[in-house]
Amino acid sequence: MATLINPNPVVLDRRATPVRPEREAAGEEGDREPIDALEIFEHIRDIQDPEHPYSLEQLNVVSESLISVQDDAGAVQVQFTPTVQHCSMATLIGLCIRVKLLRALPPRFKVDIAVSPGGHASEAAVNKQLNDKERVAAALENPNLAGMVARCLAGTSAPM
Repeated sequence: MATLINPNPVVLDRRATPVRPEREAAGEEGDREPIDALEIFEHIRDIQDPEHPYSLEQLNVVSESLISVQDDAGAVQVQFTPTVQHCSMATLIGLCIRVKLLRALPPRFKVDIAVSPGGHASEAAVNKQLNDKERVAAALENPNLAGMVARCLAGTSAPM
């Protein structure tokens, strides 16, 4: 059996879904409702960690405070914090977040995924991989990686 990178992670309870402040109703048919950080968090909170049977939220890898959305500009930035600085699964976790958001968000959004500053020993290299379209496409063509991504996303509520 493989040795776990972090054999004893801190596991938090799943938070109650925050109550979304009331939004004004869309004025005309065809008006869209803006996307905010809470909605992005709802999409990624239940992604399963590739190493442990817990969600990224339970392991405090993702949080709403590390998400930035500029709806008008069509930009989403998500930072995540691996449970250990030398986590070999950091790129896979970021890939899972990217795939989940690419499948859930309208195509007008540009999604940037990054390890939170100081969150990984190879932060720059991981960030470069996660935001390089060719590397992401190549990773998803690998049947082993695609299978791991599918397993991590299997428990999430929105369609894959």
